[in-house]
Amino acid sequence: MDEYRMLANIRDHSLLVARVAGLMAEALGRSGVKVSVELTVAGALLHDIAKTACLECDGNHAAMGSEICQRHDYAEIAEIVAEHVILQDGIASKCCREKEIVYYADKRVLHDQVVGLNERLDYILARYGRDDERLHGLIRDNFSRCRQVEERLFALLPWAPAELAGVVAGHIVTLGDEIL
Repeated sequence: MDEYRMLANIRDHSLLVARVAGLMAEALGRSGVKVSVELTVAGALLHDIAKTACLECDGNHAAMGSEICQRHDYAEIAEIVAEHVILQDGIASKCCREKEIVYYADKRVLHDQVVGLNERLDYILARYGRDDERLHGLIRDNFSRCRQVEERLFALLPWAPAELAGVVAGHIVTLGDEIL
């Protein structure tokens, strides 16, 4: 993060995305899903590694971030970083891959807060939609895919999407399948 001059706000966002993704991966693992918590967290920490540079050059931060990971011999992380904005190969028939978890976690974190998908969608439309109806359509389609990922993930998690912020804050604790 230091080497690629990640801005403090982007670092804070990435740290929270990593916390969300890590908690989800851990819970999925407890429910029997074969998922690497370490790979998930690493992908989440690096998902915006190129964002600062792209703010200066208006580049594709997912593609550039993937290239950075490749240069550092992090091929598995590169795939996660490449697809954290848009899942390129669709939703896996067998849930849940690390890249789907990071993709989803990124959509649930606005700056340094866990928010619902609707709030995040509104922000993305306002920030990146450029009052362009074609872009708005693409963004809405992407969030429609994200809702499908959410449905698959939370079918296996011990809490509901609306409880995610509480889980991250430590207000909702799970033991096995039981919410305490």
